[in-house]
Amino acid sequence: MFIFVLQTIWLYIGELAGKDLDAEIILKFLLYFSPKLVPLVLPLTILLTSIMTFGAFAENYEFAAMKSSGISLGRAMRSLTYFIVFISVIAFFFANNVIPAAEFKSINLRKNIAQLKPAMAISEGIFNDIGTFNIKVDEKTGENDQYLDNVIIHQKNSNGGNNTVIKAKEGELVGSTDSDVLSLILKEGNYYDDTPPRDFKKRKNKPFVKSYFDEYVINIDLSDFNNVDLEDETYNSAHGMLKVSELEESIDSFSVSFNERMAEFRQTMYNRSGVSNLTLNYKPKDTVFDNEQELLNYFNTYDGSQISNLALGTVNSALAHLGMKKQEFKVSIVQLNKFEIALHEKFALSIACIVLFFVGAPLGAIIRKGGMGLPIVVAILLFLTYHFIGIFAKNSAENGTIAPFIATWLSTWIMLPLGVYLTYRATTDQGLFVFDNFIAPIRKLFKKAGLFKDKSKTE
Repeated sequence: MFIFVLQTIWLYIGELAGKDLDAEIILKFLLYFSPKLVPLVLPLTILLTSIMTFGAFAENYEFAAMKSSGISLGRAMRSLTYFIVFISVIAFFFANNVIPAAEFKSINLRKNIAQLKPAMAISEGIFNDIGTFNIKVDEKTGENDQYLDNVIIHQKNSNGGNNTVIKAKEGELVGSTDSDVLSLILKEGNYYDDTPPRDFKKRKNKPFVKSYFDEYVINIDLSDFNNVDLEDETYNSAHGMLKVSELEESIDSFSVSFNERMAEFRQTMYNRSGVSNLTLNYKPKDTVFDNEQELLNYFNTYDGSQISNLALGTVNSALAHLGMKKQEFKVSIVQLNKFEIALHEKFALSIACIVLFFVGAPLGAIIRKGGMGLPIVVAILLFLTYHFIGIFAKNSAENGTIAPFIATWLSTWIMLPLGVYLTYRATTDQGLFVFDNFIAPIRKLFKKAGLFKDKSKTE
């Protein structure tokens, strides 16, 4: 758990650094984020400890003493099996109650921390909404990222429009944590201001005023941004914040809404195609069409070009609408898949604890090594296999490549046969692999071919 918490600190150090946060807020952030690490830590812990415990038993001949007393390996594992089942039940309730509550707290705290210093929220290459300005920069340099290159600023007016655009080659952010004013010093730029005339006919010309400046200073009021309530909890729409009952309700609601929008879109595309209007003026006795000639030959040049342009415009409009809706439906499918994955993950965590115990316990009894050496290596290799399979499958499920149910349970299903195999080998006092079972068929094949001779007959 300590290792994963350190990883969290390095992962979010950019969000915590430079925000003038006290130790209480940072510890609260780590406390809220720690429950989210349990689905990673708990299966690895069970796998590692089971290998270490049963490996130490086998290494010190404890199992030999048990078997001489009539206690089988299955009976020796019985009490720990009950304990692991109990842990898996606790893990389900933890995933269903504690993790969503912690996720709710951590996401809201992160959102509030991000608002503390808007100057730190200026990302490169995109427009950043800060007060009454939309600011975009190509690159930030300097010790505190205070120097900006290729600055573009859109200033919002009181009506919600955008009539003022400022461009500059360079910029510099000047301010302090004690001040509510952030100064943005722009150098070598232009100031564009739209001046729409009162006459609507003249607005089509889009007149504007352009001015050049060597240095221009913009003061941004940060009083509203620095007055942030870190206890605010208004964001509550993420799938990680919901319990099983809430996830099922959300999935049902999303599915119904998605199907309704799909049906509405199908009807819209059918109506746009004009198929329903083909038979309005259709008269079979008036139809004279030669398949060897083009249909447009029955019209004059002007009418034919009008028909072609109208048809081409209709098709292009339909394709553009189709592409827009395709992207919209793709986003909806990804969102729905994330909710389904979150639902199945709560159950998969419990089953994974049981399956990995039956992988680690018999494996420790077979390899007969306890302590912190070989068991850690074996446990990490098995867990990385289990974890990476789960990550790749879930990423594929979000895009709709495979079903969310299969993606969530795939790594557990792969480990289940391995657990059954190892348990069988350990309870029947067999090694990990019996190489004679692989070599014997090959030797028999070579013997039939005459490559091996029977020593008894030769003698």
